[in-house]
Amino acid sequence: MRRRELMLLLGGAAIGLPSAARAQQKAMPVIGFLHSASAAAYADLLAAFRKGLREAGYIEGQNVAIEYRWGDGHNERLPALAAELVRQRVAVIVTPIATPAALAAKAATAMIPIVFVTGADPVKIGLVASLGRPGGNATGISDIGVELGAKRLGLLSDLLPRAARFGVLVNPDNPSITEAFVAELQTAASAIGRQIQVVAASTNSDIDTALAVLARTPADAFLISPDAWFVARRLQLVTLAARHALPAMYHRREFADAGGLMSYGSSLADQFRQSGVYAGRILNGEKPAAMPVQQPTKFEFVVNLKTAKALGLAVPQSIVAHADEVIE
Repeated sequence: MRRRELMLLLGGAAIGLPSAARAQQKAMPVIGFLHSASAAAYADLLAAFRKGLREAGYIEGQNVAIEYRWGDGHNERLPALAAELVRQRVAVIVTPIATPAALAAKAATAMIPIVFVTGADPVKIGLVASLGRPGGNATGISDIGVELGAKRLGLLSDLLPRAARFGVLVNPDNPSITEAFVAELQTAASAIGRQIQVVAASTNSDIDTALAVLARTPADAFLISPDAWFVARRLQLVTLAARHALPAMYHRREFADAGGLMSYGSSLADQFRQSGVYAGRILNGEKPAAMPVQQPTKFEFVVNLKTAKALGLAVPQSIVAHADEVIE
């Protein structure tokens, strides 16, 4: 059989394949997943991300592949990891609750779509032109974690009306969150006649040192900046807060579930799910430039009465009544 006839025969055979078989021949799209923390600390939240993908019609390993890149707490690694995903020509890069990762991805590409979740203002830090019409290659969810700092300080002050000094734990390796959060708290503290004391931590040993400093100062209580790196170290933080008898307000319910005193913020799991939905919609052909940045509409206030009792604190009934969930 001549070569031309053979090629025609093979082509006709491919055309005759069932549609499912032809679909399998087509290379599945690849999502680049970039995060500043570690995989072990985010296993449950990855399940929420995959749930969002399923809602958009995608199942990992069946019709979409995911390339994971983790900074393991080293934000300086993120630019190289982002560049690696760009070289692999992934279809979309997802950076849920990891502002340094979102900025690294944005710096690495102006073409590949990016889905972020950030606690900072995405307009101020240059991820999008506006919330309603992002206008570039990035969109996602604005967690408004920084803007809730005043609310968290107010709830902590309600619990501790005689408190005069509040510690603030920040990550110096995440300046876009740290600077805005400290400014927010300074304004809020000044308005109610309180002082704040900023301590920084970017390693596990730094956290040990920072909380020991707050205990010696002494601070009456402390808050944590909305940083993914701290979420990954919630057990260490909650354990040290108990050891130093320091009341604390956290930004995620995962801290209260782990034994933290109080938390106020939006659902982290839901934001991972939403980032999966947005990634799927982009794979289905939508353009990030026209996909509005979402903002949470529901916030959870969780109070852990077991921890309050261990700290010798009497939680006023007004706070208990205001809580969305009370852990007893």
